[in-house]
Amino acid sequence: MQKIIDRFVKYVTVDTQSDPNNPDFPSTEKQWDLAKILVEELNEIGLEDVTLDDNCYIMATLPSNVDFKVPTIGFIAHIDTSPDYSGTNVKPQFHPNYNGEDILLNKEENIVLSPSYFDDLLLYKGQTLITTDGTTLLGADDKAGITEIVSAMEYLINHPEVKHGKIRIGFTPDEEVGKGAHMFDVEKFGAEWAYTMDGSQVGELEYENFNAAGAEVTINGRIVHPGYAKGKMVNSMLIASDFIAALPKNEVPEKTEGYEGFFHLHTMNGEVEKTELQYIIRDHDINLFEDRKVQFQKIADDLNKKLGGDIIQVEIKDQYFNMRKKIEPVMHIVDIAEEAMKQLNIKPLIKAIRGGTDGSQLSYKGLPCPNIFAGGHNFHGRYEYVAAESIQLATDVIIKIAKITAERAK
Repeated sequence: MQKIIDRFVKYVTVDTQSDPNNPDFPSTEKQWDLAKILVEELNEIGLEDVTLDDNCYIMATLPSNVDFKVPTIGFIAHIDTSPDYSGTNVKPQFHPNYNGEDILLNKEENIVLSPSYFDDLLLYKGQTLITTDGTTLLGADDKAGITEIVSAMEYLINHPEVKHGKIRIGFTPDEEVGKGAHMFDVEKFGAEWAYTMDGSQVGELEYENFNAAGAEVTINGRIVHPGYAKGKMVNSMLIASDFIAALPKNEVPEKTEGYEGFFHLHTMNGEVEKTELQYIIRDHDINLFEDRKVQFQKIADDLNKKLGGDIIQVEIKDQYFNMRKKIEPVMHIVDIAEEAMKQLNIKPLIKAIRGGTDGSQLSYKGLPCPNIFAGGHNFHGRYEYVAAESIQLATDVIIKIAKITAERAK
């Protein structure tokens, strides 16, 4: 357990935030810092074919230790952390034998992690919680996943009595900005299927995710001296407020759950002359997803008609699609993960992801890739935490999946 904690801390204290505004791969130079550490560590523990390519993708191989044919499987996690909150100077805090009460993250700023608001904390009473100090995110998304994969590979190397086929591992950059699978070489990876270790609560097993699009709305106004503005000024910010108000008020992230889709305004910049809105559009059902995009455009068209000009421009771009379509024909790969959890006395929580993973894009590139829990909670912010025991359990699941895959092949 202590070795796993030490490994996790080593990873999270390296700043790897990605940048949504930079088209380069990787989008930030600092992602290389962790990538180089990982390459060195993978070689040290004894993996083969360790590579780091020009786009900051790491791949490595654990050779088969059996003399019969076993499907090559993979495990994948991402290097970067979210641009939504600072990942600089992460200072993990440790709370052994958590008692189920409030945790004071930062005394100076009175930042408290409370089960009265984050009730999932109570799932981990008696365990060792790792939290932030309230000034940064933690980075369990997805450095817990990296820790679990590396730790599982090290275990399998040191315990040859556990029989397994060939295993490929991959670490990707820029997952948090939607580009994690863009330059991933599926052919080079060479696995029949893989699992991303990028879920949250212990037991999560996911093979459905949102269909996703990004939308940019540009509203052009006209500035005139306010004392002489009657009939002349066009205030783009007020038009933007009309556009926002025209969308369904209850179809937003904070008011939806399960399979319910949403429109999410995540960025707004405005002056009288010009206002820009950035939205994400999400739905699990492909038909409802397409309807949402049509609805979004129609609101702009109707306002333009009312305003008598092409004042509002909308650009919508698809980002990724629900991987369920690609996983259902090979459901045995989900069954193996479910069986691994049951053998470890972990209750599988099979549900749809209210988001996306590298696995959704990889599935459409020919690598079916369900998602498994990594253990963290409250990603992308100061209240992020993970139980050390969850990291250990996810490590055990990887080992068990490798074992079951070999047993079924035999």
